Amino acid sequence: MDSRRRFSTIAAILLLLIHGSHCFYLPGVAPEDFQKGDELKVKVNKLTSTKTQLPYSYYSIPYCQPKKILDSAENLGEVLRGDRIENSPYVFKMREPQMCSTVCRIKLDAKTLKAFKEKIDDEYRVNMILDNLPLVVPIKRLDQEAPTVYQLGYHVGLKGQYSGSKDEKYFIHNHLSFTVKYHKDLQTDAARIVGFEVKPFSVKHEYEGTWNDKTRLTTCDPHSKHTVINSNSPQEVAENKEIIFTYDVEFQESDVKWASRWDAYLLMSDDQIHWFSIVNSLMIVLFLSGMVAMIMLRTLYRDISKYNELETQEEAQEETGWKLVHGDVFRAPSNSDLLCVYVGTGVQFFGMLLVTMMFAILGFLSPSNRGGLMTAMLLLWVFMGLFAGYASARLYKMFKGAEWKKIAFRTAVMFPGIVSAIFFVLNGLIWGQKSSGAVPFGTMFALIVLWFGISVPLVYVGSYVGFKKPAIEDPVKTNKIPRQIPEQAWYMNPIFSILIGGILPFGAVFIELFFILTSIWLNQFYYIFGFLFLVFIILIVTCAEITIVLCYFQLCSEDYLWWWRSYLTSGSSAFYLFLYATFYFFTKLEITKLVSGALYFGYMLIASYAFFVLTGTIGFYACFWFTRLIYSSVKID
Repeated sequence: MDSRRRFSTIAAILLLLIHGSHCFYLPGVAPEDFQKGDELKVKVNKLTSTKTQLPYSYYSIPYCQPKKILDSAENLGEVLRGDRIENSPYVFKMREPQMCSTVCRIKLDAKTLKAFKEKIDDEYRVNMILDNLPLVVPIKRLDQEAPTVYQLGYHVGLKGQYSGSKDEKYFIHNHLSFTVKYHKDLQTDAARIVGFEVKPFSVKHEYEGTWNDKTRLTTCDPHSKHTVINSNSPQEVAENKEIIFTYDVEFQESDVKWASRWDAYLLMSDDQIHWFSIVNSLMIVLFLSGMVAMIMLRTLYRDISKYNELETQEEAQEETGWKLVHGDVFRAPSNSDLLCVYVGTGVQFFGMLLVTMMFAILGFLSPSNRGGLMTAMLLLWVFMGLFAGYASARLYKMFKGAEWKKIAFRTAVMFPGIVSAIFFVLNGLIWGQKSSGAVPFGTMFALIVLWFGISVPLVYVGSYVGFKKPAIEDPVKTNKIPRQIPEQAWYMNPIFSILIGGILPFGAVFIELFFILTSIWLNQFYYIFGFLFLVFIILIVTCAEITIVLCYFQLCSEDYLWWWRSYLTSGSSAFYLFLYATFYFFTKLEITKLVSGALYFGYMLIASYAFFVLTGTIGFYACFWFTRLIYSSVKID
């Protein structure tokens, strides 16, 4: 009877949890119900181009404007991404189709002509938002069974020639055929928006008589049911030409529910490649795990048994291998302060990434929460300063350091300072291009407040707590006089072994890296955090194992300078990351402008530096644990 009652209680709790999961929405992304005739306000976002990587505000070119331009409140992540969300003259009524609605008429002068031509040359796309859904252009694939691909935003215009002419002309997309998809509640008749699509056309509109507010177009007239279905007579962009902007709105009922409306946007047609990436990474891990297991279970077990059986003084003098350097293996390295700083910064990065991925897997950082991912990463970086200070101070005290405030300050300032210097130069370049991607002064001030107002004090608190803890004791005593390191074989050369060590960690993640670079630089969504988390775990294991293997070989050849080498061995994977980023730039991107190229390499340099700090710290701690484990297992007289 008790077991039945217990089972029914568990079942009831599970049902509540399942029901709760359907009722749970993130702040700011809760569904909104619209009745027939309700006003739908379309917002405009930045103009983006994969050729220049420089975003611009929608009204930086002379598009039709509402009576008053209003900026939407943006979070920190949105501002850093260059988003500029504003109201637009496009206003719909829910489930009330519109045909050939005129927005405005403009006449091009030399200045506006140049603005449009530049944006068409650089293949800029216009981004809009309706009910927090981005505007997409559906593209049907030649293969009928393949799912529809959605392109974010529509192109400002295109270049082409008239038939029989070789002169290249510029044409603008001035007619937008919108489709709003909605899911209707049969009981309340309310509807929720589940799709926002557009088909852009270039149409040279014509009308009779002089232009006024009531002028009817002959090329697009709702009264005669004459609609735009193609761009056979396109609108040329030329000086003193007039352009009339128009739009249609069609409403389509959809079976897609509100909770699933992002699925089509996030549909990955290359899941097989992702699984191949995981399998490839797992093979590397299994190979390394086999080597580590062989070292730990066979070689080390044999070594420890042999060392512990040595009884006579003569036998002890004949000992070879890693036990021979026991009196020097825990000697503090050169530049130990700098190592402490880098280890602390790596712990900060590790904590930030781990918590960010946890939130992302749980759905808190979905693309519907625009700018949420970047905001979360920045705030977590700031608060993880506590652990950075603690880790660096603990290591510093082990190296017999006494000035904990100095190490705390360097931990709090060094990495962010280098990144800020690069970022400041890049921001200056963006500012010079008058791009909306330039971080405003107010946001820059907010970042400095986060850094010096929260992060630095937290690093000091962590350092104080870490320094108050008892120093980590070495498993063996360190000799006063350093032992001479014998001449090493060519393959044990520090530079060679460090560069070899970075290949496998990079090999475990490079396929996933392709998708991350594509989402950042080709303006696509990245939302496969489950795959990313698996790859992150594989990266941790790979970095740890390759460092342990190479550290063991190093100690066996009687080279005890393992501290920095353990950090650099796995950290060198960042060098391969930057090389891959360079390869990606020349093979996948079409960037031609010098400023855009400088932005790409500047940001990838920051990413590679961060990757170096992260992987280096993982390798260092793995080696630190390994050396303490093996030297605490042998009897030292």
